[in-house]
Amino acid sequence: MKKEYVPFVEDLIDLAIREDIGDGDHTSLATIPHDERGRMKLLVKQKGVIAGIEVARMVVSRLDPDVVFDQRIEDGTTVEPGDVAFYVEGRVISLLQAERILLNIMQRMSGVATQTAACVKILEGTDCRILDTRKTTPGMRVLDKMAVKIGGGENHRMGLFDMILLKDNHIDFAGGITKALASVREYLAEHRKSLPIEVEVRTLDDIDEVFAAGGADRMMLDNFSIEMTREAVARIAGRCEIESSGGINMGTMRAYAECGVDFVSLGALTHQIKSLDMSLKACGKD
Repeated sequence: MKKEYVPFVEDLIDLAIREDIGDGDHTSLATIPHDERGRMKLLVKQKGVIAGIEVARMVVSRLDPDVVFDQRIEDGTTVEPGDVAFYVEGRVISLLQAERILLNIMQRMSGVATQTAACVKILEGTDCRILDTRKTTPGMRVLDKMAVKIGGGENHRMGLFDMILLKDNHIDFAGGITKALASVREYLAEHRKSLPIEVEVRTLDDIDEVFAAGGADRMMLDNFSIEMTREAVARIAGRCEIESSGGINMGTMRAYAECGVDFVSLGALTHQIKSLDMSLKACGKD
């Protein structure tokens, strides 16, 4: 896990604990002796790419640092029903408190990783890479982004703070591409910031205007047809990175990739996924 992700993940875990446990897991406290010890296993129930084991370890440790976490599978592994990702052993109350939190995280992350891996496979043999977007569950973006990487994809910007992306609304409110790019360069110089610049273009003429205005690090071809994309790639001719975006799905992404773009971005990686089925079950020693 990237060190800059850790504070986001820790804050998310703390919120999940407060949300789920509140002033106490009263069912467990009422039925399980305080010092009762036990063992549980993370059982995979559906084929896919597993993700979130590292975060699950953090959840368990945050609730009870004395729980033993015995990992058997690495994040990014293709799993089958019946596979065991890890065992946890310690106070039963701690294990029961961790159960739903870590399952919610791992099931979603594994769904994102599985969806991403399927897209990566579609693009095999091309030089195009799959990108995620900011279309994520509020507050859980860092986990979605981690899962995309685990599935073999690439992360676009994390948020509004780590890249300049002039989208249609920015351009329209700023008075056009030329004015928007001039304002960006003035702003970056004034604030002594060095951020990559991407510009969303809606027409082939927009491409020419971007270069006339000094160019950018990447152009996003927004809702271009396959034919327009081929023409755009010819016009850009290696002068900057090219990203295809908008209306692209798993059935069309290969055709866009074969036009010669560097990236295809897909919101469905994180907002149209199916969680991977798994459970945390009590078990004895092997």
